[in-house]
Amino acid sequence: MNICFLMYPWEDIDPENDTSLALIHECVKRNHGVALCSPANLTIRNSVTNAFCTVIKRMDKVSSNLKTFYKQAELREEMLPLAGFDVIFMRANPPLDPIMLNFLDSVKDDVFIVNSLQGLREANNKLYTAAFGDSHSNIIPTTHVSKNKNYLVKQIKESAADKMILKPLNGFGGSGVILIEKSAMSNIKSLLDFYVTNSDGTSNYVILQEYIKGADQGDVRILLLNGEPIGAMKRIPGNDDHRSNVSAGGSVAKHSLTKEEKALCKQIGPKLVKDGLYFVGIDVIGGKLVEVNVMSPGGVTYMNKVYKTKIQCKVIDFVESKVLDQLEAFNRRSRLRNEVANA
Repeated sequence: MNICFLMYPWEDIDPENDTSLALIHECVKRNHGVALCSPANLTIRNSVTNAFCTVIKRMDKVSSNLKTFYKQAELREEMLPLAGFDVIFMRANPPLDPIMLNFLDSVKDDVFIVNSLQGLREANNKLYTAAFGDSHSNIIPTTHVSKNKNYLVKQIKESAADKMILKPLNGFGGSGVILIEKSAMSNIKSLLDFYVTNSDGTSNYVILQEYIKGADQGDVRILLLNGEPIGAMKRIPGNDDHRSNVSAGGSVAKHSLTKEEKALCKQIGPKLVKDGLYFVGIDVIGGKLVEVNVMSPGGVTYMNKVYKTKIQCKVIDFVESKVLDQLEAFNRRSRLRNEVANA
């Protein structure tokens, strides 16, 4: 099997904690062909979608240690057609690049893409969680999305809570997430000016969200594969930051899914699979869904360390099974078509 990881450059990888590296390492261990390319390296040659790829040379012996593997890996550069791969594994950091998806549209029927292009288009921003909320469900916190500053101020004033969370619609890794309090209303308008209004006169959407009780104790990152939870960890904020993201200084701890969290996964899992979102990270606080991470969900290396497991093995097992299913379906169609043609 040949797999292309569409992601950030090799030199930007954190060899100790990088989920993408753990997935790459598992593929190389299984003797799959592995290449990397960044969205900026997509190109079209003679009407065929190609990529300037960094190819990992096959290794006679693959170290079990991620840092050693990263250091020992030999790389070469080559332009390769994307339709020649069996799998394209999407691991690019947010925000989603629509031009990247336009390139990939030309090969989506030839290659198994994790996650699907349509699913990425629908779920790459924080509005996707609204699809799981309705009048009969209480799995998402009360949420307002707007660029109307007067409306946002009104919602803050009318909220029964003393605290709310404000964040940019297209942020990631905890960037731009702030805690606002009614006791500091004099600062709210200037904050909204900063978040909503750009220097060129354009404006941005922001999310104003109910502050969930217990959020100061951290959140839970759950990884789902094909709609089922395969790992979870508690993320605890640092001493000087309300955000629990590890990239923002948070720490991790073991976590067993609660009854509410299991029910949440069961409720949203079928829609994720239906949308082609096979490998997903969700953030949960107090049993409520806060975010769905579909582009490059992380946490594998941290969960592996905490639980002494290898989550990447389950992920690559799944990818292999999907490619095999597609190959068998193709062979079956070819066989039946030949039968009809020869009748």
